[in-house]
Amino acid sequence: MTKTVLIVDDDPTQRRLMQAVLEREGFAVAQADGGEAALDRIASGLRPDVMILDLVMPHMTGVEVLRSLRATGFAAPVVVLTSTGGVDTVVQAMQAGANDFFVKPASPERIIVSIRNALQMGQLTQEVDRLKKRAAGQVTFSDLVGASAPMRLVRALGERAAKSSIPVLILGESGVGKEVISRAIHGESDRAGKPFVPVNCGALPESLVESILFGHEKGSFTGAHDRHAGKFQEANGGVLFLDEVGELPLDMQVKLLRALQEREVDPVGAKRPVKVDVRIIAATNRDLADLVKAGRFREDLYYRLNVFPLEAPALRERREDIPALLDAFIRRFNVEEGKRVVAASPETVALLKAYDWPGNVRQLENAVYRAIVLADAPYLQPHDFPAISGVCAPLEGVAEAVDEGGPRGVGQALSHVASDRPGVLQAAADGFAGAPSHTQAEGPVRILDHRGHLRTLEEIERDLIQLAIEIYAGHMTEVARRLGIGRSTLYRKVREQGLEELVRDAG
Repeated sequence: MTKTVLIVDDDPTQRRLMQAVLEREGFAVAQADGGEAALDRIASGLRPDVMILDLVMPHMTGVEVLRSLRATGFAAPVVVLTSTGGVDTVVQAMQAGANDFFVKPASPERIIVSIRNALQMGQLTQEVDRLKKRAAGQVTFSDLVGASAPMRLVRALGERAAKSSIPVLILGESGVGKEVISRAIHGESDRAGKPFVPVNCGALPESLVESILFGHEKGSFTGAHDRHAGKFQEANGGVLFLDEVGELPLDMQVKLLRALQEREVDPVGAKRPVKVDVRIIAATNRDLADLVKAGRFREDLYYRLNVFPLEAPALRERREDIPALLDAFIRRFNVEEGKRVVAASPETVALLKAYDWPGNVRQLENAVYRAIVLADAPYLQPHDFPAISGVCAPLEGVAEAVDEGGPRGVGQALSHVASDRPGVLQAAADGFAGAPSHTQAEGPVRILDHRGHLRTLEEIERDLIQLAIEIYAGHMTEVARRLGIGRSTLYRKVREQGLEELVRDAG
């Protein structure tokens, strides 16, 4: 999603200049002509990602605005503007809650650096808060990402379940976030802050299931050199989350049922049972009713677990949540990998919303992780998701082919790019590398003219350069690197091809 910057300044010229700089970098811009107007816009629902705030304004100073905002819980980073760089002014602004400052008039580069630093600081703060809440067992339903109708239903049902100790069975496909929902139920219950112990039942070795769940005494079997408490005792007073509970062996299902009914466990080799106070939240991607009919899951255990079923929706059923999930994952992986990706481009968001995501949120998370690690530009592009878009960084391969093999080399490079799955470059690759075609190859760069003949290398080169400038938003260093040529060579070709106006528009 595009990041929004709110500019608060009583000088309309200053606002217009900063708006031009920010919009050229891909930010959305909102304006307020004074402190009262800024407070009104925030109160009416505007949620900027960053605020640029002038300190010297009539009626209400920037420091007063900042103090009022922080008092209401406004947490977005704030960059303050000042016409003087005095230490007292800066200290006062920082004490009021500012994240950065610059002295007017500032260069476009300084403005962009401040905004990106503020965004990174905001991401860092949010990620630290998320990790703290997770470690403390205080994740709530407000921390779940998404406002779609299916997610609103999950929140409503989950909040009701959290108010009691009723057993909950979370149903849904693999990767939909069943553990996240279970953590939110725990965090909103009276057991918040107590242990939350997740167990993947499908990953337990069959010979060790009993020991892992219920514990064992020292010397109870070969290799039992120490006493082990088991997951039930670890979760005492809190929540035991049994993920993929349908994978438990039948003999362990009997012992699990007894533990749930009697609220006690029998560690292997123990002389007497151990009382436990544990709330059970189970989850599965299987149809337990079908497993019961097939004799692979105990009917009495099924009814014991399926008291409060909660359906977690697949990602394809909540596509409108994808932009918010993208933002959350970009924020997290920026922090983890030390990157400064601002957001995904509108084309990328549209591409990802149109995809079916068979692996659900987990697949989206992993795709964003890969894209963040490999991304060089401020905005994620479709080619950063090659398995989905069918486009795999085409410009590098095309540039090398032009240098090494002429038109047929270009065709081979394009064919290689599109080899994973049919994509937007496949028609162009066929028209170049295959047999003579009677149809015009379509793609980002046209290979054939309207009569079906090859276009000249100069024409194709011009289109490639134009495409690169558009994809990388006029960042000429990145364009040159992707095309595999030097900056001076790129600028010479831009002049020769008459693309100066395109560069000015992009810049």
